[in-house]
Amino acid sequence: MTVPAETGGARRLEWHTLKLIENPVTRYGLMAGVLIYLFWALGSLDVDWNRISQGVVRTGNMFGRMFPPDFSRSELLIREVVVSVQMALAASFFGMILAVPIGLCAAVNLVPRPVYLVARAIIVLSRTFHEIIWAIFFVKIVGFGPLAGVLTLTIASVSFISKMLAEDVENMPPEQLEAVRATGASFPKLLIYCISPQALPRYLGVSIYRLDANIRHSTVVGIVGAGGIGQVLAATFSRYDYDFSLAILLTIIAIVFLGEIFSNWARGKLR
Repeated sequence: MTVPAETGGARRLEWHTLKLIENPVTRYGLMAGVLIYLFWALGSLDVDWNRISQGVVRTGNMFGRMFPPDFSRSELLIREVVVSVQMALAASFFGMILAVPIGLCAAVNLVPRPVYLVARAIIVLSRTFHEIIWAIFFVKIVGFGPLAGVLTLTIASVSFISKMLAEDVENMPPEQLEAVRATGASFPKLLIYCISPQALPRYLGVSIYRLDANIRHSTVVGIVGAGGIGQVLAATFSRYDYDFSLAILLTIIAIVFLGEIFSNWARGKLR
């Protein structure tokens, strides 16, 4: 950090290291404790070097069987990729819709505290578990297929978008909210004339980013049976069909790359 210093009547800037812990004994003691813990954690790992050496050989064999990639089953490949993209689009749409009321209710400067606590509890609960856990849960409930994937990605989208929306609303200058309230404006008018103009660009940007993330995550949740190309990828690995696995992986890379391009373009338009 820079600190102004007086030198012969002139002000100049001097660089000083920012110290989070001023007491040197506490600071270096904490660093030593972290290093000791890291060495202990590494030493407690049960590393079997024989298995690692065998794994290196198996990896070479697997990559050798991957080339050249097999695109002969392009019909199956395209169909499952379309399913994954449809899952991502549907989950992003439902997530955008459901995240608005939850996000607004999770803003402490907008709603009564009981409503705020309930909405925050919903966000925390939905963010507690990874998408894989939700996918396994929904596969057990609704069975294998895209429906479990859509439900999983919808929950992930709602938790992410609503949290970002709530924080944006809470970070708004309180003077603006109080000024609109002082005019006697109702809650819908407060949303339309005060909150929407400030939160809408950020909300759309976050939603587009979530769509990009859902395209990637649709593959992951498919591996546990939630439909899409991930389910086919898991099946090819279990059958040692490595050349088709590589074709699927290359297709996933292309889809994610195109999604990233679209996401950057759309967010650039919102700036």
